[in-house]
Amino acid sequence: MNSVVALDDERQRHPSSLASARVTFAHPSERLFATLLDLYGVEWEYEPYEFPLAWNERNEITKAFRPDFLLPRQNLFVEITVAEQRLVTKKNAKIRAFRELYPEVTLVVAYQRDIVALLNRHGLGPLNDSAA
Repeated sequence: MNSVVALDDERQRHPSSLASARVTFAHPSERLFATLLDLYGVEWEYEPYEFPLAWNERNEITKAFRPDFLLPRQNLFVEITVAEQRLVTKKNAKIRAFRELYPEVTLVVAYQRDIVALLNRHGLGPLNDSAA
């Protein structure tokens, strides 16, 4: 006889049942951010859109920007940036181009200091890796 066991709220919130446990992220900081969103019940999508930034003479896309998260209910994109400074400079140039081309799209950029503060506030400790 098969029976369905109703999971109590605590077991439904087990980390292995969260959406963040089923996505392959480019960096551990993205997984931690997604886990926080899951725990607070915030709906999110990981890298759902790519925005063209530059085109060649044949109108082919040569440069694009794909924000890390979309929070659809808030109509907000979030970019997590915990890379070393030389890489952040390059990413900031993409973000400036994105904002210039798509001023109607709301984008929040969370830098390493922001992510570290967020993780510390929730007792999740330091980041394991510094490249994203």
